[in-house]
Amino acid sequence: MGRIAHRFCFASVAAAGVLAFGVAVLADASSETVTATTHAELAAGASDLSGVHSHLHHALNCLVGPGGNGFDAKEMNPCAQSGKGAIPDTTDASKKAALETAAEKVRSGLMASDLKASRNDASAAASMLKGK
Repeated sequence: MGRIAHRFCFASVAAAGVLAFGVAVLADASSETVTATTHAELAAGASDLSGVHSHLHHALNCLVGPGGNGFDAKEMNPCAQSGKGAIPDTTDASKKAALETAAEKVRSGLMASDLKASRNDASAAASMLKGK
């Protein structure tokens, strides 16, 4: 392979790597949001307060990521391999604001000591997260 062809090949591979990295970052935030939605839905359908709170912790961990407001390292983080959390991984300001609002609803559900109230917050959070 000639020197020019080699440089072209290297430049093409480097550009593809940058594009792949950019897509992966976006895919991570999207994946984390989908996982948070799933756990909010599981929380909304849980039969007892412990189950609701457990799944809400999972949803919040996916949304805020380690070090985020309400992240609980003692609870499972189903998004641990997906990124730094949907909120920190999101670059779109309006989407980030919507995720923050949903995270507040999740925190409200975690603070609720009434099963119905906690499930209602979980259901509302799931609705807020769908399609984000």
